[in-house]
Amino acid sequence: AIDRAFVWFHEIEQGCTRFNEHSELMQLCSQPGVPVPASAILFEAVRFALMVADLTGGAFDPTVGHRMQARGFNREHSTGEPLRNKAECDDAVSYRDVELDPVRSTITLRRPLMLDLGAVAKGLAVDAAARDLVPFKNFVIDAGGDLYLGGLNERGAPWSVGIRHPRNDNELIATLKVSNQGVCTSGDYERRTPDGEHHILDSRTGMSPQTVASATVVASGAMLADALATAIFVLGPQDSIPLLDRLGVDGLIVTPDLQRYETRGLRYAA
Repeated sequence: AIDRAFVWFHEIEQGCTRFNEHSELMQLCSQPGVPVPASAILFEAVRFALMVADLTGGAFDPTVGHRMQARGFNREHSTGEPLRNKAECDDAVSYRDVELDPVRSTITLRRPLMLDLGAVAKGLAVDAAARDLVPFKNFVIDAGGDLYLGGLNERGAPWSVGIRHPRNDNELIATLKVSNQGVCTSGDYERRTPDGEHHILDSRTGMSPQTVASATVVASGAMLADALATAIFVLGPQDSIPLLDRLGVDGLIVTPDLQRYETRGLRYAA
């Protein structure tokens, strides 16, 4: 079962990465204006990304790939090799320029653009792996901070998940109680460009949001938690908490001056 779980990570990364010119995603991006048949994995990742984009009014938008590349986020994580894609892309694009045909399982990019599925693909892999491990009840999947926590810990209690302090290394700002849920955090401390811009981009402004330092979401699955953590980082605390409450998921937002905003149902560990 663990071997099958790892296969999901390999297959989903191979299909959904923008850091490999031969991936299914990049083959799609090389054919604007053409209905391209998509695998079930890629179709689901794009469908989910578009759903969250629509839900958040474009605060979350998977069409930011070219702008991310232009800002220097263009290296494959395992090799450090830069992305060599030279295709011309239109930066004045949005998620509305992506069309899905569920009957034919095709994806059409109406304009030249590059999709970035980084905020959904890893969560999709975590959720797929979790389905293979559900018969074992008690388990944890940690994919570089994207978590799914099944069942209970060795003491028969909900798992304790530490949330990193966004300004103090090796310190936690909160510890949550979690069982049978995904947990994901987006932070401004993970990756930065030489000029200080971080890796989360508001596609509506073309800038890195500065009102949030850390955004954590606890949801039924890792894909939903991952996408919403990115979305609420962009939206900021005033709009995010009502959105999370409406969706029935929990979250914690920490601002650069360490103010905390959270949903009412967030559960803390003792």
